[in-house]
Amino acid sequence: MKPDHTPGTAGGAAPSAAARPHHRVDGPRDAPALVLGPSLGTSLTVWDPQVPALARDHRVLRWDLPGHGGSPALLSEGATVADLAGLVLDLADDLGVDRFHYAGISLGGAVGAWLALHHPDRVASLAMVCSSAWFGPAEGWRERAALVRAKGAGVMAESAAQRWFTPAFDGAAPFLDDLREVAADGYAACCDALAAYDIRAELGRIGVPTLVIGGRDDPATPPAHARELADGIPGATLVEIPGAAHLASVERPEPVLSALLTHLADGGDDGHRRGDGSRRYAAGMGVRRAVLGDAHVDRATANADAFTADFQDFITRYAWGEIWTRPGLDRRTRSCVTITALVARGHLDELAMHIRAALRNGLTPDEIKEVLLQTAVYCGVPAANSAFAVAQRTLRELQERNP
Repeated sequence: MKPDHTPGTAGGAAPSAAARPHHRVDGPRDAPALVLGPSLGTSLTVWDPQVPALARDHRVLRWDLPGHGGSPALLSEGATVADLAGLVLDLADDLGVDRFHYAGISLGGAVGAWLALHHPDRVASLAMVCSSAWFGPAEGWRERAALVRAKGAGVMAESAAQRWFTPAFDGAAPFLDDLREVAADGYAACCDALAAYDIRAELGRIGVPTLVIGGRDDPATPPAHARELADGIPGATLVEIPGAAHLASVERPEPVLSALLTHLADGGDDGHRRGDGSRRYAAGMGVRRAVLGDAHVDRATANADAFTADFQDFITRYAWGEIWTRPGLDRRTRSCVTITALVARGHLDELAMHIRAALRNGLTPDEIKEVLLQTAVYCGVPAANSAFAVAQRTLRELQERNP
């Protein structure tokens, strides 16, 4: 399959294209379709970190909200999420896409939920990233719409920076620049859509496989919103991303990608199930990179040869793609279990690697200490003594690199 990398605009050969959002298509032409929706104030570039991996096995269609990125305003005052969903369906029809997986951030996720409710025949699976069943009182959105119509979207930049990213993130500037370029009437129309959106009473009718991703530090759609979605949608999977605010796909791209790859491998009705080795590998590689870090995984794969390549494939598919992706335990808990097992068996080289992984998974040094104290009781003091030495050295090295 040859990859297709097609930018699209409101112009083009189709006579109806003038009413279509700006869009971009990546991936093999004959692969299952995946539609990605952006959040208010951003463009389709908000998905840039995930697209290369997603486009290996999917025809990925990204679109810009009205007045955002390359899209014309398209909608006027009083717009609804149903209107935005209609734009997506028309665009999919123009591109010959009948059934698709859908993932959306915030307002983009609301569009996906509306599609799953009202056009379940078109939606193979749904992922809602930092989204909600209800974004707060309508009056607040109407006031924001009026403010932006009067002063432009740039007036929202300062508050957006605080909502979108945690204080530790230093890559906000390009996204705030994009926000300042958004057309006021397009942004305001999207605010109108958010004002009218409330599907809390309808969540139980969403019948497609659903993934809910929430940022633990998201002030715009706090974790309680993600939990409401996951509790209300039958069979939904919830993944909470530590150290992420509202634009989790930008601030913590690897955990978001890992969750999406696992969801796409397991969900939908197009035959891509857990037993599919290539998709298990893709999901496993995403989790492996998120937990162990790109540098470690790059070294391991670069050092693989004809003798070790099958083993690398095995651990990626089985350990990372089958076990670490299971929803029954979160990654913090899996790190605790893994550390304990490594101490018990005396695998100290692996232990150093998983001390670093535990920090990536959200454990603190104090929590790692508690795990090692527990091993002193159940694995033996000599084993714990060696483990404490490895952990102390590893934590000290990390502290010296990142003072």
